[in-house]
Amino acid sequence: MTINVGIIGFGTVGSGTARILIENRELIKDKTDITINLKKIADIDIERDRGISIPRSILTTNAEDILNDPDIHVVVELIGGIHPAKEFILEAIDRGKHVVTANKALLATEGAEIFRRADEKGVLVGFEAAVAGGIPIIKVIREALVGNRILSIYGIINGTSNYILTKMTDEGMDFKEALKKAQEHGYAEADPTFDIEGIDSAHKLTLLASLAFGIPLSYESIYVEGISEIASQDIEFAKELGYKIKLLAIAKRVDSEVELRVHPTMIPESYLISKVDGVLNAVYVVGDAVGETLYYGRGAGDMPTGSAVVSDIVDISTRIVGRCTPLSEYIGRQKEIRIRPVREIESMYYFRFSAIDRPGVLSKISGILGKHQISIASVIQKGRRVGEAVPLVLLTHKAKEADVQKALLEINQLDVVTGKTALIRVEGQED
Repeated sequence: MTINVGIIGFGTVGSGTARILIENRELIKDKTDITINLKKIADIDIERDRGISIPRSILTTNAEDILNDPDIHVVVELIGGIHPAKEFILEAIDRGKHVVTANKALLATEGAEIFRRADEKGVLVGFEAAVAGGIPIIKVIREALVGNRILSIYGIINGTSNYILTKMTDEGMDFKEALKKAQEHGYAEADPTFDIEGIDSAHKLTLLASLAFGIPLSYESIYVEGISEIASQDIEFAKELGYKIKLLAIAKRVDSEVELRVHPTMIPESYLISKVDGVLNAVYVVGDAVGETLYYGRGAGDMPTGSAVVSDIVDISTRIVGRCTPLSEYIGRQKEIRIRPVREIESMYYFRFSAIDRPGVLSKISGILGKHQISIASVIQKGRRVGEAVPLVLLTHKAKEADVQKALLEINQLDVVTGKTALIRVEGQED
């Protein structure tokens, strides 16, 4: 059987998807006994050379040529953004067409409506490419680990931030220098806000958490903090303490609640996920049956992400022809669960104070921490400049976020503390 596909958006991912569908057409047919026919591609620019041999007849500047074609079974949305991507997807669904998308921002913020509409119309929405590029993490959680109660997920799922932190760690660059380098290499946009402030990671975590825990899409409930305040000295102090700093997307079951958060996190250097550097992504998943698992690979790019898009196209195609049912939809079976506010979490903490070098300063700070039930695990003080501000670093045992924030508010008001205290949460086992 032949399944006809239309792609809306012929940019980086669209080009990679088209290349795989064309160049690996016979390979896919050999594996599935299904012919995937790329029938139409729509983009506002159909003149630019993408380095792919494509018949001119399948190119169009009008997305309606795909949406109105009764012979197209699967519509692939790869333009990104919220509008008009949402309208294209909903129109495709209303016309009874299955949809594949890599649009994590759209699904995280508007996905409830899209999935509900798809469920009503009896069509499928594939979104493997929306999280971690070529890493098949959606399939892993939805299918391979279906017999597990997922306990926690830790993800390095933004290559831009990981590249910046790697440059700061390995080459001693400051944040601004590392960001500039990322932009020069095309790893960061001219406006990198979504990447460096954790928003992109939060969009992806929204999808992972919904699949892992069977909860509604909860983007607005995620605590989000980016890496723009990480200083070079924090990287160095983390090294001295045996940690590396990564931007982590974290989802955890805690009793009958769920934690959802994205923030810079200190991870022991011995952990495998701490060794994932550059633009690479990794997702660490813990299940009650399987235990600890790690998935690692390229999280972006034309071919890795195109590979994930094609995977969804093939999965849906096999469903259409009735060979197997590889997709398990979750809409309509979700249960409301309380998302634990960040102030209620428990973690270890790294603090870097800018403190006046004089006797009694450490005792003042430690006294306030002790008053708020925060116990100190390690202390580092570099340099002696009596009467001047010097870095004072503390690593704590596990403490409650609310207690930490109260203590810092009090400490930052001391006349011996100058500037804003740096705080980084720490994941890993206590010694």
